[in-house]
Amino acid sequence: MKLVRLAAAALMGLCLSGIGHAGQTFDTVKKRGFVQCGVSTNLPGFAFTDSKGEWQGIDVDTCRAIAAAMFGNATKFKVIPLTTQARFTALQSGEVDVLTRNTTQTMSRDTTLGLIGVGVNFYDSQGIMVTKDANVSSAKNLAGATICVLPGTTTELNLTDWFRGLKQSFKPVLLDTVDEIKRAFAAGRCDGITMDKSQLALARIAFGNTDKYVILPEPLSKEPLGPMVRQGDEAWFNVVRWSLNALLEAEEYNLTSKNVDEIAKGSIPPNIQRILGTSPGMGKGLGLDDKWAYNIIKQVGNYGEVFDRSLGAGSPMKLERGLNALYTKGGLMYGWPIR
Repeated sequence: MKLVRLAAAALMGLCLSGIGHAGQTFDTVKKRGFVQCGVSTNLPGFAFTDSKGEWQGIDVDTCRAIAAAMFGNATKFKVIPLTTQARFTALQSGEVDVLTRNTTQTMSRDTTLGLIGVGVNFYDSQGIMVTKDANVSSAKNLAGATICVLPGTTTELNLTDWFRGLKQSFKPVLLDTVDEIKRAFAAGRCDGITMDKSQLALARIAFGNTDKYVILPEPLSKEPLGPMVRQGDEAWFNVVRWSLNALLEAEEYNLTSKNVDEIAKGSIPPNIQRILGTSPGMGKGLGLDDKWAYNIIKQVGNYGEVFDRSLGAGSPMKLERGLNALYTKGGLMYGWPIR
């Protein structure tokens, strides 16, 4: 019995030490002087390097927003490219402070990995793309087809569930990266490829002849993408969560990187004062300077600015806002009030 009690005490100690370690992220990041964000290996629109070798994309800008909030300097970050297989392990082990990689928020990920979703920075859905020559107009007509897919992802699970629901079989071809999937599809190794529809739109552009490829209409799933952090670390969780909300609140109140200084000089209502830090106290609970949200807006922009240059009209993708429009414009994006 004594041995059992000792073993239980040791196990409890391990659990408590794990929780204590997890709770130190805020202090660790502050002491280190920069944020480490896990991002995709190379996914245009989300996380990619431009012609100058600099990281761009909506997930990178999410990382920059966190850095601006923490340090008042949006350049105080480091991105670590991660494959789908390595992303959760990297966050669990502390290799990265936050996963800003395009990752679907699901219950199983919140409850089994020791991680937790913070919010949504892009609403997507999964689809299937085929060649126009295949003469297929619906994913329901792909019984027996060979589909290229990333292994160990919700994408693979959703694909399997979709065909199981139709009582149809298919042949999966598991490949480790999006680039491998695109090459295999171009080479004719698979009849179709499946990933989030935003990624399919990118792949179609990359192939050069967009008329040759068809993204089938059915959404195979809901894919709310957003940052994840380790559980048991509320201080860090709050910084990431409210950095995302600041981007959304700024767009709703038309606070942009170009006009924020001018607006701050004028007579502004209390809600704008709280966002811009001219009314003191809103940074204290986060352990940050009162100008934390102002720094995000000034140095990164609001959510609309980020979307436009990464995925929207100012980008090669030219995606419509759709579900990612503000709730005031028919979308799902809704910033929680900074008050």
